Amino acid sequence: MNKFRKLPLQARIIAVYIVTNLLIFVMNICLLAGINKMTLDLGMVYQDNRRLDEISEVLTDVQDSIAGYLSSKATDSLENYYRNSQKLSDMTEDLKDEVTDDLFDRMERNIRNMSREYLSEAEQTIEAKRGRNVEKYRIHYERAEELYGDIKDYIISLNSVRFASNSGEYSGLMRAFKAFEIVSITLIVLVLLGNILIIIRYVKKLFAPLKKLAKCADEVADGNFDTEIPEAGTDDEIGVVIKAFGKMLVSIRQYIKQIRESMEKERHLQEQELMMEAHLKDAQLKYLQAQINPHFLFNTLNAGAQLAMMEGADRTYEYVQTVADFFRYNVKKQESEVELREEVELVDNYIKILNVRFSGDIHYERQVDESCLDVLMPNMILQPIVENAVNHGIRDMLGEGRIVLKVQDEGECVAVSISDNGKGIEPEDIEKILSGNWKKSQDQYDNNGIGMDNVITRLRLFTEKEDAIEIKSEGKNKGCEVIMRLPRAGRRDGGLKCTG
Repeated sequence: MNKFRKLPLQARIIAVYIVTNLLIFVMNICLLAGINKMTLDLGMVYQDNRRLDEISEVLTDVQDSIAGYLSSKATDSLENYYRNSQKLSDMTEDLKDEVTDDLFDRMERNIRNMSREYLSEAEQTIEAKRGRNVEKYRIHYERAEELYGDIKDYIISLNSVRFASNSGEYSGLMRAFKAFEIVSITLIVLVLLGNILIIIRYVKKLFAPLKKLAKCADEVADGNFDTEIPEAGTDDEIGVVIKAFGKMLVSIRQYIKQIRESMEKERHLQEQELMMEAHLKDAQLKYLQAQINPHFLFNTLNAGAQLAMMEGADRTYEYVQTVADFFRYNVKKQESEVELREEVELVDNYIKILNVRFSGDIHYERQVDESCLDVLMPNMILQPIVENAVNHGIRDMLGEGRIVLKVQDEGECVAVSISDNGKGIEPEDIEKILSGNWKKSQDQYDNNGIGMDNVITRLRLFTEKEDAIEIKSEGKNKGCEVIMRLPRAGRRDGGLKCTG
């Protein structure tokens, strides 16, 4: 038993499994052998009756083939006769031929002798028929027919006697079979119960250390790291797990102690860091307070516009007023959605400011369907695109730069297009811009801080479509076109969809 406990856990489980199943297997083999023997005995009970029935059937086939040949002298009937007569001869040769006091043996011997005589008369009948001796084959046929009737009666008589005897034997075998069935079921139940008890007892003993380990693990999970570690007891896999758990628990205790010491040091460092952040925020606050107040900027611009108007400087008045409107939109429009009309007006103002800056070198063309200007869109979308077209497309051109803004009705969608006649964009750069992987080179100009990746992301979120924006360029120095499609109608849940 001690040697068994020292075996690995897998080997012990396999051993118990093999022993219990081997018991069931041996018992089933014994039961199966008994059942086969009894089944064979039952099958042999009526074997003599079946043999007599077969002899009777072959005898009838011989008689029918003789009659058929005598009436028609057909070759088929003659072939059937020879085949059936040989079969009858072979079958009757297996019957008993010994002289005994047993009734069954005597009757079988009589049937055998009568069958020999019958086949002899049948053979003479066929020969006389073939020799066309009518008188002779008539005498032999009548004798054969008489013997045929006697043999049939004898077979029926012997079959009845044997059936009565075999029925009694069959009933006895069935009673023995029923008793054997009850004994078999009882043995199966006892073996199964025994195996179940063996397995339950073994499993209970096997998993007792695991239950103690599970209880200890629950206490550790609840935060009790000072719980008592169960003893391994064995050197198998369960013992190894228990020992490893004990080492892990000791390591956790040491680790917790180290963490507490580290946390104390970290807390001290965090206090110092918070003090530094407080001083930094104070400095930032003072810096922000020193910045220009946007409202002060608007008021200053409005005052400058009024002064220009009073002095009759109409162009200066218009420029300052345009700049004030431009900055007012940028600061006041906190809403995430605005009408397309407002975005178009912002582009108009922005172009005016640029043309003052670039001495009117930017030609601006509007092709706007006024019925489409009420659709909603995210704010600050068109102006960054126009600014991007100016800075990266037409800023360094020698000739006149041209910006074309188009707003067209496409049914469920409104298409907004901004195109320029600048230096264009390479296909690989278009792919990078749409995928968000494009990086500005050091020699390129900055815009107002809202990049194309920001514009593209907001448009896709707003329309819920990946193809909400499209960039086209026919090649170098052939300009560029940015096309957006805005949904005309919104859904009940607040979202918008466009299938155009």
